[in-house]
Amino acid sequence: QLVESGGGSVQSGGSLRLSCVQSGHQLQYTSFCLAWFRQAPGKEREGVAAIDSDGNISYMDFAKGRFTISQDNDAKTLYLEMNSLKPEDTDMYYCAADPDYGGGSWCLRQARKVVQKEDFAAWGQGTQVTISS
Repeated sequence: QLVESGGGSVQSGGSLRLSCVQSGHQLQYTSFCLAWFRQAPGKEREGVAAIDSDGNISYMDFAKGRFTISQDNDAKTLYLEMNSLKPEDTDMYYCAADPDYGGGSWCLRQARKVVQKEDFAAWGQGTQVTISS
């Protein structure tokens, strides 16, 4: 299970740090994928950032230079540091995990596309981020 926290309401230009904690089984596979997505009501779920088990990272263009994805050493907690926030960043943010995606570039590609819930094995419940101008 994944549980997100850290969302909230800040003014434009502010910062937030989202966390995603895995409860239950720790990732033990050699090719896991952890990622952040966001979704507005009535819109598709789009990638924000992803990190694979080798530590490789990818970002959607809007996140580059402003957002930073990271994980703790045992990969039980995933973070998304968001700086220079804009009103258009207002969304529900979700973390997702796939414990054994098989390696290759699949994980990093997810951060740069629209995804479906079935694309990942586990999702958090979401945390709301609201940015006021």
